[in-house]
Amino acid sequence: MGALELKDSILKSLNIADENLLKIVKETIDNYNEEEIVAHSVEGKPLTRKQYKQKISDALLDFKKGNHITQEDLEKEIESW
Repeated sequence: MGALELKDSILKSLNIADENLLKIVKETIDNYNEEEIVAHSVEGKPLTRKQYKQKISDALLDFKKGNHITQEDLEKEIESW
């Protein structure tokens, strides 16, 4: 069965599906999307959507904790190299 036949079959099933099946299908699609590669780390490691979101959350938390350097301080540090 090709992609078009699969889509047609799935759409027919979704049109008559109950709420429970629709929730399962939605969760499956959401999980699939979370595992999609959406970025790469500075080391070149592929990152899934879930990993990317986690890195953003971690970075924001670090920033809120004061774990960052200002542009001015960075320029001063560079001068000392």
